[in-house]
Amino acid sequence: MPSYVITGASRGIGVSFLLPASALLNDTHIEPIYAQREFVNQLSKDPQNVVFGIVRSTQSSTTLLELQKSRPNVHVLQADITDVPSLKAAAAEVAKVTGGSLDYLINNAAQVFNERFKLTISAYSDEKVLEDDLIDAFRINVVGVVHTTNAFLPLLRQGTAKKVITLSTPISIPEVTLVTDFAANAPYCVSKAALNQVVTKYAVAHRDEGFTFLNISPGVVNTFERPPTPEELEFFQDAFPKFRKASPDWNGNPITPERSVELMLSVIDKVTVKDTGAFLSHWGNQKWL
Repeated sequence: MPSYVITGASRGIGVSFLLPASALLNDTHIEPIYAQREFVNQLSKDPQNVVFGIVRSTQSSTTLLELQKSRPNVHVLQADITDVPSLKAAAAEVAKVTGGSLDYLINNAAQVFNERFKLTISAYSDEKVLEDDLIDAFRINVVGVVHTTNAFLPLLRQGTAKKVITLSTPISIPEVTLVTDFAANAPYCVSKAALNQVVTKYAVAHRDEGFTFLNISPGVVNTFERPPTPEELEFFQDAFPKFRKASPDWNGNPITPERSVELMLSVIDKVTVKDTGAFLSHWGNQKWL
């Protein structure tokens, strides 16, 4: 029975608040359409899989808890990726269910935006705020993933798949940033660039043990949990044409979480230890959109 741990299982790719694709670029009234937590949802459809969703708060993860009620192979665990004791406690809970092993770890949890996401790195008026934003993004997106991986590594060593998948973004790649002229949301992009190297370090350290460490981009995915604010709409109106510079054939429409996770799981299934350390898109190559 393959076992999976997914962090950030109730947010981001883990949760979808679907909007019409055109809604991101048009200031119109939007009716929300809820969907299941996608990594947990799709993986747990196979009753042979044992799926653990790691969330910061089980109380606020009501839809995930409802899914757990209907699928006995779903386990919702509370832990914060910046809190090592909670991660170790979650790993101990996983071990109780699996007999001490784990096949797949999917590092999905991340800080993507804060209220200053539109600023460039030189546009901050307060140096302390800039420093805090950079350090906070690094603490969550880099150190948090390291703590998570280390907490579950002993279980992964006893697993059969030995796959650690970390979600990243192509706007962390210098060449893509230069092509797109995408200067905003610097703390997120800088922290993800560091995370890419973290994954590479794990890859070379554990290749001989048969591990596959992979960075994967989910694509541009519509994961809004609410209608976007005017500031967010303005951001996307500016960002999407920039993204097309790197992918001229992109139609400009975000994909749904369902489609993104479906594609990523196909890639995850196919990669082997020979791919360890790679950074792939949801298409399984460097076609990012």
